[in-house]
Order: sequence, then C-alpha cells, then structure tokens
Amino acid sequence: MPGKPGKRSARRALVAAALITTALVTAAGCGGSDGSGPPGTASPPTASAPAPTPSQSPTPTATPSRKSGFSATVEKVTAKDLPHSWRKGCPVPPSGLRMIRMSYWGMDDRHHENGRLVVNAKAADDLVKVFRKLYGMRYPIKRMEPVDKYEGSDFDSIEANNTSAFNCRNATGGSHWSQHAYGLAIDINPCENPYVTASGHVAHKDCVKYRKRTGRTPGLIHAGDRVVKAFASIGWGWGGSWTGTKDYQHFSSTGR
Repeated sequence: MPGKPGKRSARRALVAAALITTALVTAAGCGGSDGSGPPGTASPPTASAPAPTPSQSPTPTATPSRKSGFSATVEKVTAKDLPHSWRKGCPVPPSGLRMIRMSYWGMDDRHHENGRLVVNAKAADDLVKVFRKLYGMRYPIKRMEPVDKYEGSDFDSIEANNTSAFNCRNATGGSHWSQHAYGLAIDINPCENPYVTASGHVAHKDCVKYRKRTGRTPGLIHAGDRVVKAFASIGWGWGGSWTGTKDYQHFSSTGR
C-alpha cells in the first residue's frame, strides 16, 4: 500500500540534501582548498622545490683579468727606423743597434705592453735582464719611446718624461760623443730624476721640485736603491753618484 504523501516528500528532501552535500565535498577536494577560503576555492600554486638557501644562491661569474707579466723581444733596426736619432758619421751604425720591445710597469700602477728602447746590440740582452728586475719590483715608468718620436730632441723627450736610450748626440755641455750615441746609456724618468748642475740649476721647470732627493715620489731613484743595484748587476754606473753635477736619470756602461 503506498505511503502517505507527506512521508514521501520528506524522504525525497533528505535524499536531495545528501546529494548536494556529496557534491560540495567533492568540489572542495578538486580545488585543493586548505580551509582558508570558501569551499571549492583553489589555493595559489606552490613551488615544486624550496627556495635556495644563501649557500645555494647562484654566484655571478666574474671575468678574470689577464695576468700580465714582463715580456721582451729584441729586434734589428735600420736607418729608416731612426730618422732623427741617427745620421752618417755616428759612432755606431744601425746594424750595431737593437730595438727592445718590452712591457713595463706604468705610473698609473698598471701593466703596459708598448715600451720601446733602442740600445747597443751588445748590451741588449743584459738590459732586458735589468728591465725584467725593474718590472718585478714594480718600479714605475712614465713612458718609453725612441727619441725619434720627438724628432731627436733630448729636451722634448725629457719634457715628456720619456725613458730613452740611443740618440746620436754630444754629451750635455761637451764636444765629445755622449754614451747615448753608442746606445750604451739610458735616461729613466728624467723629470723625477733631473740633470742638476753643480750650481743647482734644472732646465725643466716642471722637474725643479725633484732637485731635492727627498720623499717617496714614485719613480725617484736614490743612492743604493734597487734600481741602482739592478744596473750595477750588469756593470752600469749611475749619474747620481757624480761629484758636482748630478744626472739622476742617467745610467751607462762606463758610468759617465
């Protein structure tokens, strides 16, 4: 016998409520709700791996600086290479000279590749050894160019504070060949190490302040220091040891 209509309606209502509850629970499971939002609301996606700790953080790759050391090559020269510093009648022919191309330590406290020094062929190898020592002790050199860059002018070369060697000229204030005319003398940082007459005169106004050999100005040469000893190791003497006139820039095979 069929049930009463009121009971059937109540039963249908209970079934419908159960179905709705089931659907809501299923939806909550698919959305991945963590209970912080309304049922069925999806949580933001999380990273698949934990963030790196400081020790795991990637380090920027630095471009390594090139390690530069002393290098030198000794090359033959011709008269064309010496248009202002050599002429017919000089005591040494171009065949008796050599160009040393070498690196040096600069006044800017950096490595330089472009040093050029013209010297006597017989002294070239020994001088490479000396300049290797100077580089190793980080003795700074302003510039190193043949005097031909200054059209053979010793004065202009000094004004530029240029380290140079060969120049077919007479000795300063004399009528005989300078040791530079043989490629057997070198003037180093001639401003910091000026030519000072017995009366105390310095011809280059920017260099007068270095007449007194005090302080630790880069490039200054002092009696008995490592620069003097480096040249002494090949038998070369220093003009700073002369009596009366002092030539602090000057090193030569004869000491004159």
